Amino acid sequence: MASEDVVGKSGEAAVTRIVNLAEEAKIASEGVKAPREFDWLSITKSLIAGGVAGGVSRTAVAPLERLKILLQVQNPHSIKYNGTVQGLKYIWRTEGFRGLFKGNGTNCARIVPNSAVKFYSYEEASKGILWLYRRQTGKEDAELTPLLRLGAGACAGIIAMSATYPMDLVRGRLTVQSGSSPCQYRGIAHALATVLREEGPRALYKGWLPSVIGVVPYVGLNFAVYESLKDWLIKSRPLGLVDDSGLGVTTRLACGAAAGTVGQTVAYPLDVIRRRMQMVGWKDAASVVTGDGKSKAQLEYTGMIDTFRKTVRYEGFGALYKGLVPNSVKVVPSIAIAFVTYEMVKDVLKVEMRISD
Repeated sequence: MASEDVVGKSGEAAVTRIVNLAEEAKIASEGVKAPREFDWLSITKSLIAGGVAGGVSRTAVAPLERLKILLQVQNPHSIKYNGTVQGLKYIWRTEGFRGLFKGNGTNCARIVPNSAVKFYSYEEASKGILWLYRRQTGKEDAELTPLLRLGAGACAGIIAMSATYPMDLVRGRLTVQSGSSPCQYRGIAHALATVLREEGPRALYKGWLPSVIGVVPYVGLNFAVYESLKDWLIKSRPLGLVDDSGLGVTTRLACGAAAGTVGQTVAYPLDVIRRRMQMVGWKDAASVVTGDGKSKAQLEYTGMIDTFRKTVRYEGFGALYKGLVPNSVKVVPSIAIAFVTYEMVKDVLKVEMRISD
């Protein structure tokens, strides 16, 4: 009897253990599955919000974006664009309304995925950097500092720019084409195929290095200034704010405008160098052709340092800031609209986490 009791108890214990294990496995599987579904849904919504933000903000300032590029790369011996107002009038007179938005389709094709990756990368980089910071300092309640936000923004900018750089190069070339110059590229696909065939795969990444260097302060400062300003407004409570949701659209736009102004002023010279390097090897670029149709030798750059040196040597230090005025007019609303649109779309899609979180 004793042995039977022992066996019976052992059997009951085994059955109980099996039931418990089954319940634990069920709970674990449900616990893992639910977050995965939520994570994928949240990721998709975040990417959509970032893409919409980029498309809306760039289309709103497309004429200024095109004028900026034309000013950056125009031949100093054949000046066509002498400023923002005159430049826009010249484009309108020579190319019509459509000329103001030339290259915008390509620009949106690039900026939509770029913006989507950038915002999402910033969120993920912020999480990772904050986790490492808390682990290193031992402060579980530590928050992101402006410097940490700068680092997260730099990571996001590098990832997004590298992923979509060929589209940026093609967009620049399509934008520079004018009605009076030979139309070498018929569209995005044709431009990509032509560059690959005539200049090789490496040509798709001309100007990549100054872009990487420039994107660190530009995107990094955009996120750092925007988030830090919002954080200051909430913590200092000058407007009686309690949390992030209390910030109005106008206040967010002002924060975005300040962020854009700081970022583009610091990184602008590298944007000029990048744009000029992208035109190398394109014999029909309107901006690098003289009156007799021959390309200028001084505009044939061999690298980032050579581009910088020749630009300053032949055109002066001020050439590094060509197009800054229309770019400033463009960046202020563009960055502001992008940040606000991103957060508004996430509100519409009911994404709980904001970039501040």
